[in-house]
Amino acid sequence: MIELPPLHDALDAVVRVPGSKSLTQRALIAAALAEGESTLFGPLASEDTHYTITALRQMGIQVDDSNPSAWTVQGCAGWIQTPEQDIFLGNNGTATRFLTSVAALGHGRFWITGGERMMQRPIEPLMAALQGWKVQISSVEGTGCPPLLIEADGLYGGETVLPEGKSSQYLSSLLLVAPYADRPAELIVKGEVLSRPYVEMTLAVMADFGIRVETARSLVRFRIPKGKYQGIRYEVEGDASGASYFWAAAAVTGGRVTVANVPPCSLQGDTGLVPLLARMGCEVSMEQNGIRVQGPECLQGIEADMGDMPDVAPTLAVVAAFAQGTTVINNIAHLRIKECDRLAVMVSELRKLGVEVEEEPGRMRIHGQGGKGLHGAKIATHEDHRIAMCFAVAGLKVAGVQISGEACVSKSFPDFWERWQAMRGQLQTACV
Repeated sequence: MIELPPLHDALDAVVRVPGSKSLTQRALIAAALAEGESTLFGPLASEDTHYTITALRQMGIQVDDSNPSAWTVQGCAGWIQTPEQDIFLGNNGTATRFLTSVAALGHGRFWITGGERMMQRPIEPLMAALQGWKVQISSVEGTGCPPLLIEADGLYGGETVLPEGKSSQYLSSLLLVAPYADRPAELIVKGEVLSRPYVEMTLAVMADFGIRVETARSLVRFRIPKGKYQGIRYEVEGDASGASYFWAAAAVTGGRVTVANVPPCSLQGDTGLVPLLARMGCEVSMEQNGIRVQGPECLQGIEADMGDMPDVAPTLAVVAAFAQGTTVINNIAHLRIKECDRLAVMVSELRKLGVEVEEEPGRMRIHGQGGKGLHGAKIATHEDHRIAMCFAVAGLKVAGVQISGEACVSKSFPDFWERWQAMRGQLQTACV
């Protein structure tokens, strides 16, 4: 457990964050399937990306991550080897969805499994779409969740339907492998496409590696040509989800924080938090390669749709606890199928601090009083990295905030606590 003393001095910091987890994992898949060698500059080395790399190696792809700032990947040109052992992916939901489709390109039996929570996270819509491309895939326990058995013999291609777009990872998974189908592929999505910026990010990565997808603005129909990615030198942006905690730190303390390696024209939808902070009263400046947030004397509650940026909804919820008035966070039902039920957990942990908050099926209402009346508490992370990091923001203002299971940040931001201390400018954090 870690205890976070409140900040007493004015906050004025410039920080850098690790590479984007979302971009690193997408670039790893494209580089693995490409013809030729790729180099990924500034990638994220974390628990999640380690699982991805290990699985790719099991499938015969050579990945050299010995240099933490530049990984080299020897592409397999779409030829996937059959692993000798099960592919274990822990609680890496992105890799589980992406590598399920990669495995379908192979020829042989693939078992994909993971940790306890991963066995509860749905994947049936992705299975249905792959079956439309004549992939033999089944949920071993019949739950529509991992573990999965794939009797792989390549992708047939042609038209298939993704029954729902509640997780953008299903759609991104299919898009990334579609160029390697036996015939040009067409993908139709039923229902609302949530987290759209992640789909647009996938399309941008595919284009960088040489495959351009034909689609409409609605993102419900895609035509993917046959082809192969080409090995390239690829620069990974700083992680906007990780940056969100530092921008939030500025917001709640009235201080100033610049995240120097998340560009203003980022591919990442989670930079959408910054305009929301501006609506709450923060001043925002776009630097040459980064984004600066200056907190106000008094934050104001807002209403926001977070359907496109669910990973930073917990960050906004904590900021809202220090605002005046009610903040309504809409369109977040898909938080319930993350590493934990993030919607329910955020409500329960905010209440521990004395925050008045209401939970609805797809919405939170946080009734802020400018941080008045809040008190310390022991926060349970439920082994969820986002819960741990967003409540670090509360610890800047409220005495007695303790976070149990703080090591879970290794999933996406292994040195988060060290960088958090550096931002504070003093090593006050006490382990208990």
